[in-house]
Amino acid sequence: MLQINLSKQSGKFLEKLPAKQKRQIAEKIFLLANNPIANDSKKLHGFEEYLRSDVGECRIVYRFSQSILYVDIVGKRNDGEVYRKLKRRR
Repeated sequence: MLQINLSKQSGKFLEKLPAKQKRQIAEKIFLLANNPIANDSKKLHGFEEYLRSDVGECRIVYRFSQSILYVDIVGKRNDGEVYRKLKRRR
């Protein structure tokens, strides 16, 4: 299992969610820590090192190394803001 490194921005987003959604996203993050290349994960075009995974109405944008899963962004699934935030991180 990979160590999980949750970005400050992702933590703030999760704090605002209802308990049920927060639990669903947390479960998905732990599954990704066990298997970072899950069946429902897709590579992001233009961001080769990043992958995305969807949980209900939310999207998790992450990357990983040999020992750490970096959860960079968690946001609304159909919102372009997730990708604008990712571009700003470059």
